[in-house]
Amino acid sequence: MVLTFYTNPMSRGRIARWMLEEVGVPYDTVLLDYAPDAAQSVKGADFLAINPMGKVPAIVHDARVVTEGAAICAYLAEAFPNAGLAPTADERADYYRWLFFAAGPVEQAITNKSMGFAPSEDQGRMAGYGNYDLAVDVLEAAVSRHDYIAGNRFTAADVYVGSQVGWGLAFGSMPTRDAFTAYWGRLESRDAYKRATEIDDALMPREG
Repeated sequence: MVLTFYTNPMSRGRIARWMLEEVGVPYDTVLLDYAPDAAQSVKGADFLAINPMGKVPAIVHDARVVTEGAAICAYLAEAFPNAGLAPTADERADYYRWLFFAAGPVEQAITNKSMGFAPSEDQGRMAGYGNYDLAVDVLEAAVSRHDYIAGNRFTAADVYVGSQVGWGLAFGSMPTRDAFTAYWGRLESRDAYKRATEIDDALMPREG
């Protein structure tokens, strides 16, 4: 088994790093730079052959490429079932529903809001997320139903949904609500999250 992780600590690669630490299998890390002329660049030919979008994260597992944070979480949960992070039959509906809700409508809503775009009522009918307030309200209701997004235990879906909530609270792109802070509080105390954060923080560029 060969598992290689392509990332930058200032990226959504932190989501995949957390998931890798939850899975607990050995992996190699390739650190990529955003500068196009860097020796290891997200825009370099070697990485573009892996992900033509020139975006991280990406993993290569036994010569199979997986990109997109939500897909990486779901893939690793299934590829390494001993970690117990894939859904049971009872959890499957909520697991996939909210994993991809966070990757689609929530991601779009937050990105557009941060860019200063708010859809009109007519545009909201076309947009997959409707509007920012609606997407956030639905997510709040989802994290309020159980301790974890798919039920009463932690799954891979919590890595992705939790990352959206944690980053949203940290950077102000999501409102501070009791349901969000309680949900994130349960996740940020996990050992795998702490390990992943420590690794990525150590890779951050240092001033001076």
